[in-house]
Amino acid sequence: MEAHLRVVGPMNGKFVFHKRPDGTIDKGKVVCLECKKEFAYHRSSSSLAYHLNAKHPAASAATASSEDVSNIASQSKAFRQTKLENTPRMSKSATDKLTNVIAKWIAMNCRPINIVEDEGLTEVLQIASNDPSYKPPCRTTVTTKISKMYDGEKKNKLEILAEDSPNCVAITGDHWTSAGNHSYFGVTGHFIDSEWNLNSFALTVMRTETRHFADKCAEQFLKVANDWGIENKISTIGTDSAANMLAAMRALPYEHIACNAHILQRTITVCLDSSGFVGVLAKCRKIVGHFKQSPASTTELNQQQVALGKKSDQLIQDVPTRWNSTLAMVSRLLCNREAVQATLDQQNHRLVLPTEAEWAKLQRLELLLEPCKYVTELLGGEAYVSCSVVLPAFRHLYRVMDITDDDPAYVVKFKNAFQKDLAARRANGNEIWFEVATALDPRFKDLKCLPREKREQVWTILENMLQAAEPRRADSLQPSTEDDGPAQKKRRSELLLGSDSDSEDGIESGELQRYRAEPSISIDDCPLQWWYAHSGVYEKLSVLAQKYLASPATSVPCERLFSLAGHIVQKKRAALLPENVTRLVCLSDWLRKKK
Repeated sequence: MEAHLRVVGPMNGKFVFHKRPDGTIDKGKVVCLECKKEFAYHRSSSSLAYHLNAKHPAASAATASSEDVSNIASQSKAFRQTKLENTPRMSKSATDKLTNVIAKWIAMNCRPINIVEDEGLTEVLQIASNDPSYKPPCRTTVTTKISKMYDGEKKNKLEILAEDSPNCVAITGDHWTSAGNHSYFGVTGHFIDSEWNLNSFALTVMRTETRHFADKCAEQFLKVANDWGIENKISTIGTDSAANMLAAMRALPYEHIACNAHILQRTITVCLDSSGFVGVLAKCRKIVGHFKQSPASTTELNQQQVALGKKSDQLIQDVPTRWNSTLAMVSRLLCNREAVQATLDQQNHRLVLPTEAEWAKLQRLELLLEPCKYVTELLGGEAYVSCSVVLPAFRHLYRVMDITDDDPAYVVKFKNAFQKDLAARRANGNEIWFEVATALDPRFKDLKCLPREKREQVWTILENMLQAAEPRRADSLQPSTEDDGPAQKKRRSELLLGSDSDSEDGIESGELQRYRAEPSISIDDCPLQWWYAHSGVYEKLSVLAQKYLASPATSVPCERLFSLAGHIVQKKRAALLPENVTRLVCLSDWLRKKK
């Protein structure tokens, strides 16, 4: 019987299957191991359990005890409570901090507010926070946070402007049309604080409904000044040279500074249209347009560039309203001349390529326009003093445009037209302001950019100002150590060139005489740091320096503000409310400069 297979089930261990004489197993019968009695088995153990209870009570009790233990264990395992994973949850303070960071990120980087509903952003934040249950704040919460952030930042800036330290504030203003065909009026403010740091930030970008008449423009400037409480502190207003702006400035009691970058770029456009470069520039535009309109041609050009070991750069088309775009088009074509010619040789086209003489024209044009680009970028900065650089920069341009014996006729024509047009446009500008600012800049106070007889007139004007000025001692605080100049330092020394004399005899006494006796500092040094160190010695002059050096030389800061607004008021966001546009644009400008 030991060879019999035991029955699997509750009676396991007390019954075995019957074994036939031939050695096979009969699963229809079982044999009791206690009394050797056979029973029919049909996969039910009821009769077998009855037999054990009736004939073998001891064996039945042992089987029951074993089954109870097994049942209890199985039931305990089945009803055992599932153990929850110990996943960390973000605290309320951490959640609030993350919400503030998200709102700041949206405002500073011009992201749409509905980005918080992006599933991808939710997944990223859940992984970063190690909290699978985290959900980004809703749009209403972000909008409220941004509104509070704007109010807080504006309050801080109002408090700064209300102090006595910025005794003068220069502003720039212009109009802009959004993607939704709405007109906005943007204004930026600029001043030097008690620490001799140059501050620059947006004041407003407000919706306007009226036409840009001169009287309306004047009213808009006054409204912004009153809203910020600087109507008695404005020193200069910088605008472009549009007729309505010029008329508005004549109606306002403030000094006007015409945008020198606009003046220079307008001169370049006029001179190019009336010079010997018209024909070759027309050919360049057609060549660039040929590649711009054909992706296949662009691909072939890139292949030729790679074959010649050059970088796969796209050609650039010039735009009349985009500064320095003509220079960019010419420079890119000259750099890729061989690749362009090789590509066009393999194509069937009707383009007329420039001749060797015309390619030489383009090289000369590049040399003429490169200094203009440098001056435009130099004067367009707002993180450093630019007003005092105007006269040295234009003096450098006049030297570049001096006619030489090697100049061909078309270059002579361009240079003559450039000098006459630029001089005519600057004739009605605020030259006295630039002259005083240059004299108050310790880098250019020798006034080498002016004729000898003109220099004494500038010092006389300064002497009269000092006699009428009230002394004011600047606070002794640590000045800013930020770099005050643009990246192209290698050419800045050229601005010091161009004078008829290197010395002049002064007749003034007191502060002005001592200031003139001071040695000029390096062109790479910061004039504001110099004035911080010497403001206690030159009390009256330091007040004038804060006023004149704070004015920007161009209205580029306002144009830069509109570029920022263009990232916010896009086609998909053209229906933004005017107050939301103001908050988003100004807050983005403030946060970027604060960072």
